[in-house]
This record gives sequence, structure tokens and C-alpha cells, in this order.
Amino acid sequence: MSIINNALSGSLAAQAALNTTSQNIANLQTKGYTRQGVVLAAVAPAAGTYGAGFGVEVSKLVRFSDSYKSQQLWRANSDLGARTQAQPYFTQLERVMGDEQTSLSNGVDQFFRALNAAGVDPVSSPLRQQVVTAANAMAQSFNSIYNVTRQQEVSISQQRDAILPQLNTLSANVAALNKRITEAGALGTNTSGLVDERDQAIDALANLVAIEVLEQPDGTRSVSLRSGQPLVVGNLAGTLAMNSTSGTPVLELTFGGTVFGLDDTKIGGQLGGIGDFEKNILQPLQQSLVDMADQLASKVNTQLAAGFKPDGTPGTDLFSFNATGAGGILSITPGILATDLAFSSDGTPGDSGNLQLLIALKNSPVTLTSIGAVLLGDADTQLVGKLGIDSGQNLSLLETATTIRQQSEDDWAATSSVNKDEEAINLVEFQNMYQANMKVIAVANELFDATLALF
Repeated sequence: MSIINNALSGSLAAQAALNTTSQNIANLQTKGYTRQGVVLAAVAPAAGTYGAGFGVEVSKLVRFSDSYKSQQLWRANSDLGARTQAQPYFTQLERVMGDEQTSLSNGVDQFFRALNAAGVDPVSSPLRQQVVTAANAMAQSFNSIYNVTRQQEVSISQQRDAILPQLNTLSANVAALNKRITEAGALGTNTSGLVDERDQAIDALANLVAIEVLEQPDGTRSVSLRSGQPLVVGNLAGTLAMNSTSGTPVLELTFGGTVFGLDDTKIGGQLGGIGDFEKNILQPLQQSLVDMADQLASKVNTQLAAGFKPDGTPGTDLFSFNATGAGGILSITPGILATDLAFSSDGTPGDSGNLQLLIALKNSPVTLTSIGAVLLGDADTQLVGKLGIDSGQNLSLLETATTIRQQSEDDWAATSSVNKDEEAINLVEFQNMYQANMKVIAVANELFDATLALF
């Protein structure tokens, strides 16, 4: 009977191992599945009894996972999310601002080229009209690029509005899975599938915002933002939202009745990526465009006011600046004519003294928010240069983040993913184990029958 009991325990253990192996093989292509295994232990005889032992038992079910590798996987996904979301905006701005036909440099150059051409004959109507036309084209260049920045602001706002509900849903899912895992664990149920589902939710959450994850003794996982604010604790989850009551939208986290103000430029993930681009790249660039248009218009209008038209009357403004940006930030004065340009410095027809001062404005300094004091003629070149540097840096970091994420996935897979060759070997080994134990049972039965036959 001892032989039969030993062999029966062995066949049952082999059956459990085969079942686990078949589960692994069935999920060979399941994304995020963590392979499982059984730990076998010999059953020792009880104290005071004799015999070799009482067979084998499955002491526990193992989930092959490495918390460090999982943490690395999630951190890499946060960096990848941040860099991925910013790059399309960089690329669009570079294309628009670097285009030879529509760039600010081209517009400014064409305007001052027209002023230079007018110096040949300051009273020539065609040359004067060319200045007005070039001024209008330059204004349209400003407005076109400014409108692109406004459209990007709208796009970022819409993207943020789409990310926040997704983030809150994932946080709630992690909290709900924490509860289910605790309840299932208390009943002795295998929770590996639920843990896999929770890990995938955490990974998706990490792509949206940088997080820190802490394993708790009860099997739950607490999730906090990189800056320390709690996002998920047990079965409780926080919610993120934009608060616009103060006029300026502010990102806030509400958890357990407590509200935390957040800096969306440092929150990481997709949410932090677009926040950082908006606050540190887009808005300073947009303000620089406004600064440049404002100072250019002011300088030209001030200089024109100091001169005289061909009829001897004082000059009038050529440009109108719109600080609100609605409909564009720069335009030529409605109804202005070629004869309204004050090129003369003393009121004498044909004098170009004031025109030369207008031409000299190209080498006058302007102060821009993102790059400081520069010459008017070099301002756009330096804006584009800075944008190119920022874009190149983000692209480099994106490539690095992509590589690190791939390495993290490979490291995770080395420990947790299913290896079909390894499982094939396990399948054969546990099959042989099962067959051997069934053979032992058959031998034990023969011995038992032989023993009965003696009587």
C-alpha cells in the first residue's frame, strides 16, 4: 500500500505539473502572460513512524517574475511615452519655421529687400507698392506660424483631455484588481492571471504618467506618482483632472478627499511629455513670435512717424499689432497706400533719409522671451536654431528611451515569458514521470494480487 500511495502522489504531482506546462504552452502568444511552474517536495514520514516516506506533493505554484525587471519595464515606458508624444509637435514646428518660402526669415528679408529697392527711386509708385506688398506678406508669415502654435495648443489640450479619463480608468482598474487578488488569495485560489492583468494595467498607466510601484505584504500593489503623491492604495484610486477655476488650468490629483496640485511638466509619461513641451518649448516660442512682431511693428511705425510722405505730411503707421492673437498678431494698417510711406526725413520729395533709417532697423536689437536680445534680422534664424537643438535632443532621448524599453522587455521576457523549447522539455519530463508512476502502481497491484494468491 505504501508503494501505491507513493506512486499515486507522484502521478498526481506529474499531472499538476503537466497541467501547468500545458497552460504555459497555451499562452505562448499571450501578451503579458507570466509563465508558471510547480515546486515539488518530498513528503517525509511523521515523527515516530517508519518507512522511506509518503511520496511527493506540490508544495506551491510559482509565478516566474522579477519585481526589479518589472519596475525597469514601467520606468522605461514612462520615458518612452514622454518623448514619443512631444516629437510630432517638434517635427511640425521645424517643418513650418524652416520652410524657405514661408519662414519668418524669408518674410523679413523680402520686406527689407523691398525697402532697399525703393532707395533707388523713393518716389516711384511701383517700388513703394512693392514695400506695402512685402510688408503684407511678412505679416502673413508671422500669422501663419503663430496660428500653427495656437493649433498645437488646442491639440495638446484635446490630447490631455483624452489622456486623463484613460489614466483614471487604469488607476481604478488597478485598485479593483488589488481587491480581487486579495479576496482570491484568501481563498487559496491561483491569482497569477489576475496579477498579470494588473501588471499590464500598471504598464499602460506608466506610459501615461511616471509612477513608482510598491508591493504590499497582502499581495496588493500601491502606486504613486514620481513626485510622491498616492495614486492607488489597496482598493482606493485617485483621479487626475484639470482645474480651471483660477483662470489658468492646473493639474490636480484628488485622493481620499485630499487635493494635490501637480506640475504637469515634471509628471512624466505622455501627460508630462506634452505638458513639458507646452510650457517649456511651445509657449516661450509663441511669446517670442509675439515679441518679435510687436517690436518690429513698433520700430517701423515709430521710424515712419519721424519721416514725411511725398506730399510733406507726417508719416503714418504701416503695421497694426494685435496682442490678443485673434485673427493674427500682425497686419498692415487697413487702407494704407504706397503714398502713405514716409521715406523722406526733411519733407523733400525724393529724399530717402528716413528710408535709410528704416533699412537700418534690420540690424537693431529685439528682445525675445526664449532667446533674449538678438538682432532683428537674425531673430528667426536663432529661433529656428534653438528649436532644432531642442528637437534633436528630444529625438536623441526618444531613441534612447526606445532602446531601453526594448532591453527592459527582453530582460522581462528572459525571466517571465514562455519558452516553447523549455516547455517542450518539461512536457516530456513530466509525461515520463507520470508514466513511470503509473508503472509503479501496476507493479504494486501485481505484488498485491500475488500476495492474495498465497492464501
